[in-house]
Amino acid sequence: MRKLINVLFVAAGLVLTANVANAQQKFGHLNSDDIFASLPEAKTVSATVENLAKSKQAEIDKMIAEYQTKYKAAEDKQKTLSEANKDVVGKELQAAGQEIQDLAKRIEDARTKATKDVTDKQNELFPPLQQKVGNAIAAVAKEKGLAYVFDTSVSQGFNSLVYSDGGEDITAAVKAKLGASTTAAPAATKPAGTKPKQ
Repeated sequence: MRKLINVLFVAAGLVLTANVANAQQKFGHLNSDDIFASLPEAKTVSATVENLAKSKQAEIDKMIAEYQTKYKAAEDKQKTLSEANKDVVGKELQAAGQEIQDLAKRIEDARTKATKDVTDKQNELFPPLQQKVGNAIAAVAKEKGLAYVFDTSVSQGFNSLVYSDGGEDITAAVKAKLGASTTAAPAATKPAGTKPKQ
């Protein structure tokens, strides 16, 4: 009888241990910088935004060059000012000053518009790509039975995982789900035994 009770306790313990093991949640991690770097469409989006920014900067640089030319011409005109020509040169300097002020305002307005245009282009192009990656992450996490996935990429700043001792790295699986190259250079790993920042 005593032997039977011991067997029942052992069996109950095994069932309880199995239930506890099943109740544990699995964690995984990935590097979103590595994932985005491997996607051709991410490179295309980045190039599009970068080209727009360069184009806007070229327009602003041209206006700045015009401003510098007009400012230098006004300085040179100022040097010719004398008692004999003060009425004529004074009016020319006043007109040049107004023109320079107007050009300075146009430059500032162009900078503001360029920033808005680049931001608008980013807001147009990046969210669909982020959604695609997010869907792939969710699919891989569900396939692997993961309850949580942490992003270890540097760009995530304080929202990222600063210490990892184990867990499953699903970066390659998400890349594969997206059909992206899995040969991108791996991100630097954190040294073992480091403690999370407080």
